[in-house]
Amino acid sequence: MSELRWHPLLQEWVITATHRQERTFHPPPEYCPLCPTKPGAIETEVPEPDYEIVVFENRFPSLLREPPPPSVAPAPFSPVRPSEGVCEVVLYTPDHHASLTDLPVERIEQLIWVWRDRYAALSARPEVQYVFVFENRGREIGVTLSHPHGQIYAYPFIPPKLERERDAQRDYFAQHGRCLLCDIVAYELESQARLVEVNDLWVAFVPFFARYPYEVYLVPRPHRGDLLALDEDEISQLARLLKRVLLRYDHLWGFPMPYVMAQHPCPCDGRDYPEWHFHIEFYPPYRTADKLKYLAGSESGAGTFINDTLPEETARQLREVPID
Repeated sequence: MSELRWHPLLQEWVITATHRQERTFHPPPEYCPLCPTKPGAIETEVPEPDYEIVVFENRFPSLLREPPPPSVAPAPFSPVRPSEGVCEVVLYTPDHHASLTDLPVERIEQLIWVWRDRYAALSARPEVQYVFVFENRGREIGVTLSHPHGQIYAYPFIPPKLERERDAQRDYFAQHGRCLLCDIVAYELESQARLVEVNDLWVAFVPFFARYPYEVYLVPRPHRGDLLALDEDEISQLARLLKRVLLRYDHLWGFPMPYVMAQHPCPCDGRDYPEWHFHIEFYPPYRTADKLKYLAGSESGAGTFINDTLPEETARQLREVPID
């Protein structure tokens, strides 16, 4: 069963997907459903003995191309609608024990082109209003399969956090006639206190307003709205910057840093968004090498984050990690 139920107090959709309780949970490597199918072994999601990058529809999707009608009648205060949309899985490599960090820059660049291709296809669907490319990495995040992979959700609505970003960027543009993130990038480049990595076309920094201790934004210097607006040089330099940021994360404390990697393109609801600036956000859950940043009462109950560290200090630590 999968459907959308309206939350009247927060004015946002909640996806109810009970069938996801049955999804595979950390099987032994020899039974990994994301590895290639080896001769004589059980068939996996990839019926080939090897691959480079693979995209397929999630076996346990929260959103469905052809969803059934809702299983319940709407409440007086809460409409219900079918969970229409698409959920895809993106496999980065056939190597079960690798990670995005381990991939060569050329494979990361290839992956970005795959993201771009899927974004183009899914954003063209009439029911889709937002395409969200992301990766959950690590048990601490709640990952159920350790094989290196990401996901793509094509929502039939603009998710609430992205709605707030849309409104903030639109308001700033109306007031100042400029892009908010363009001004943030200019400020960070001038300050340099929170920079992590910089190249000719991209900037990686811990934002002044970071909610997680080692949160990092990757932002293109030119104003770009989504993946489709990036040219070949921008994709190539993004791959290089992404690789270096991931190396800094993994070398910070000597273990693979768990994280959520979230891409924020403009909505694809048929409207123009001249104010929107594409970027990628990383949310690692660790605040020290042995302490997690839990989303507790203030964060989960009130929606107000408490950061136990200084963005200037965490940026310095990441910047000074030896990776060359």
